[in-house]
Order: sequence, then C-alpha cells, then structure tokens
Amino acid sequence: MALLDAWREKAYQEPDKVKMSKLWQAYFLKEKEIYQELLKNPDEEVKGTVKELAEKYNTTISYMTGFLDGIQESLVTENPIETMEADTEVSLKFDKEKLYMNMVAADADWLYGLEEWDAIYDEATRAELYKRQKSSTTIIKGDRVYPNDPCPCGSGKKYKKCCGKNA
Repeated sequence: MALLDAWREKAYQEPDKVKMSKLWQAYFLKEKEIYQELLKNPDEEVKGTVKELAEKYNTTISYMTGFLDGIQESLVTENPIETMEADTEVSLKFDKEKLYMNMVAADADWLYGLEEWDAIYDEATRAELYKRQKSSTTIIKGDRVYPNDPCPCGSGKKYKKCCGKNA
C-alpha cells in the first residue's frame, strides 16, 4: 500500500472519534513545527527521501506523508505523492505566496499566523494576500434579468421572447 493511502486510511477513516481527534491534535503540532523550520529559510530547497525528512523533522513517516499531502499544492514542483514510498525522493521547495494563501484557504490560522511569516512578508502584504484569497472564493451574483427586461444579448427583444425562451 502506498504511503498516501495508508495515511488517508489512518487519518480519515478511523471509526473511533476520540482516537482520530488525538491523532489530528498531534499532527497539527508537528505540522506547525515543520513549517516553523521551513519558514526560517523560505528560499532554501529542502530535499530528501520521505524517511530522511521524517527523521530530520523528528516525526513519523505517516505524519511526514500527511505533511507532504498538505503542502503539495504550494510546491514549485509537485511530488509523486500518490505513488510515493519511504525511499521516494521529494522536495519541499514551496512558493511562498501560494503557501500563505493556501493556509488562509484552509482556515489554518495557527499556520498563517506563525511569527516566521513576519520576516517574509510585512503586515500589509500579508493582509493583501489574505484579502485576495478570501475574495477569490466569494461568489458575486450578476443582476437578475426579468422576463420583460430587454434581452442582455442585445437583440432588442424582451428576454422572455429571446434568450429566456428556453430557460
């Protein structure tokens, strides 16, 4: 079984809710520690096998797999997480802006609120990235077209006699 499948089975399919809650609490603490280390040198590319990185960050291969799954969309070059094993070479080279915005999207305030971000982006830039991420998921409805309104296609007909005919 690939590492990612084992991680997902353990993290998402555990029937005991108390056990799952403890697992996630421990994972989030470890995740925070790893990000604190990575953000100290954000332009340095950290590479190694999954096993080597787990040892480097003093965690289990399972937690490192979960971490790699979480950071995947923020990486400069994605890792082969679907098929990765303990000896698979991976990179943790991340795009800072993407990472910050993905942390905001995940509502992970314990991560986008880390003080290590202060050395990377000033407060105004972080606020702008936060705002940009939040507004990117906002749905703005257009003006409603009523049956007797002129058709928005520009035909000059009423909407109900034109584009709204089959709506």
